[in-house]
Amino acid sequence: MFESTRLSREPDSIAPDGSEIRLVSVARSGASMVHCTLHPGQITRAVHHRTVEEAWLCISGAGRLWRSDGGLQDTLDLMPGTGSSISTGTRFQFRNDGSTPLEIVIATFPPWPGEDEAVLCEGEWTPRI
Repeated sequence: MFESTRLSREPDSIAPDGSEIRLVSVARSGASMVHCTLHPGQITRAVHHRTVEEAWLCISGAGRLWRSDGGLQDTLDLMPGTGSSISTGTRFQFRNDGSTPLEIVIATFPPWPGEDEAVLCEGEWTPRI
C-alpha cells in the first residue's frame, strides 16, 4: 500500500517546544516525518527527548539551533540545505532570526510516540512563542 499526503494549511499540532507541526508521513519501517515551522522572532522552549532521535533538514528561512549533550554544546546556523541530528537525551532549542518562516523537515526514529516524549529543560535563550 502506498501512502501520500499534502501539507495542511493549518498545523496538525503544536510541539511541546512551541513550534508548528504538520504531519508528512509515518513509515511502516519505523520512522515518522513532519514539517516544522517557526515564525520570525520566535524562540522555542528547550526540550530533550526520552526515546527518539531526529534528523533535520532546513528548507527555508534562517535561524540557529542550540544543542547540549553532556559536556558537548554547540550552536548551528540554520539555512536552507543545513542538515543536523538530535540524539536521544540531547537538550536543544531553536530560534528564527530571519524575516520569513523557518521551515524544517524532521524525520524521527522510531516514530513519535506521543506528547510525553519531549521533556522541558533549561536552554540557551529565553523562549518567545
